[in-house]
Amino acid sequence: MPNKIDLTAPLKIQDWAEEDRPREKLLKKGVSSLTDAELLAVLIGSGTRDISVVVLAQHILKANGNSLQELAKRSVQEFKQFRGIGEAKAIIIVCAMELTRRRVYESGNKRELVNSSCKAYALLQPDLTDKLIEEFWILLLNKSKYLIKKIKISSGGTSITVVDPKLVFKLALEHQAAAIIAAHNHPSGNPSPSITDIQLTKRLSEAGQLLNIIITDHIIFTDKTYFSFADQGILLL
Repeated sequence: MPNKIDLTAPLKIQDWAEEDRPREKLLKKGVSSLTDAELLAVLIGSGTRDISVVVLAQHILKANGNSLQELAKRSVQEFKQFRGIGEAKAIIIVCAMELTRRRVYESGNKRELVNSSCKAYALLQPDLTDKLIEEFWILLLNKSKYLIKKIKISSGGTSITVVDPKLVFKLALEHQAAAIIAAHNHPSGNPSPSITDIQLTKRLSEAGQLLNIIITDHIIFTDKTYFSFADQGILLL
C-alpha cells in the first residue's frame, strides 16, 4: 500500500507533470503559452528549498501589482530583497526588462518624420518610460521635420529638473537644427504642466524666435499618456 501523501508539502518543479513545467511547456506549446509568472520563472532558473521557482515568480509579480510595467521599474537591489533572488538572478531580470523595452520601441536607423505629438511621444518612449526621476530631452529636427538627433539635456529629482536654454540652443546650432521639440517626464504620472513648465516653454520659445529655431512643441511625458503644448494651442505664451 503506498505511503500517505502529504498534500501540504510544496511541489518541486521536477514533481510537476512535464507539460506543466515552464521550460518543457515552452518547447512543446511555444513561448506564448507561458504565463507571466512562468516566463519570469524561466529567467530566475530555480527557487528555494521551500518554494518552487514559479511560486517565487508569482510572489515577485504580486509584490509589483501583477504589473509588468511596475516590474520593469525595479532595480537590482530591489529584486535582491526577495528570498531566493541573488545578485546574478536580479541582474538577469533587469536586463530582460531592458531588452524588452528596447525591442518594443526600437526605431532603427531609418529617418523618422516627426510631424505630430504622438510620433514624438513614441520616439521618446525608450528613453523616458519607467523613469523614477525627471529627465529633460530634446528632439532636433531639420526643416522638413525629420529627426536629426535626440539628446538628454538634464536629469533631476522626482518633481523637477534644471534646464539651461543656452545648452539647448548650443546643441541645436551645432547640429544645424531648424526646429526643436522639448520633452520631459513627470514620474508622478500626472501630465498636467506646472507653472515652471509653462515658464520654461515661454523662455525656450522666445529664445528660439531670436535664433530662428522654432520650438514646435513641448511634451510632458508619462508612461501612459502625455500633454502637448502644441496640441493645446498654448505653445506661444
